Amino acid sequence: QVQLVESGGGLVQAGGSLRLSCAASGRTYIMGWFRQAPGKEREFVAAIWWNSGTTRYADSVKGRFTISRDSTKNTVYLQMNSLKPEDTAVYYCAAKSHNIYFIDNSHLYDYWGQGTQVTVSS
Repeated sequence: QVQLVESGGGLVQAGGSLRLSCAASGRTYIMGWFRQAPGKEREFVAAIWWNSGTTRYADSVKGRFTISRDSTKNTVYLQMNSLKPEDTAVYYCAAKSHNIYFIDNSHLYDYWGQGTQVTVSS
């Protein structure tokens, strides 16, 4: 069982930046970030393969968000720049214990964090 603890959410003005952190209690194969806005389905944001460092992004955040990992701290980060009001959501960290093809499918992930609120004001 892997526990995920997120931190770093908050309120920021449009154009600003935030960095989310997700500390994992054990090693996993893939780490991902998802988000869910009120009244909307949970959507994929970014993912990183732990061993290779390969990353994938949703088109809506490409060029603005960066996912990275620190192996010494067993922590994954999501650096969010040029934030927009439409980025407002609860952001969730997720982990998968083995490789999957459809990394943007939230139903395939094994472990989830509690979520952290990100609010971007216009």
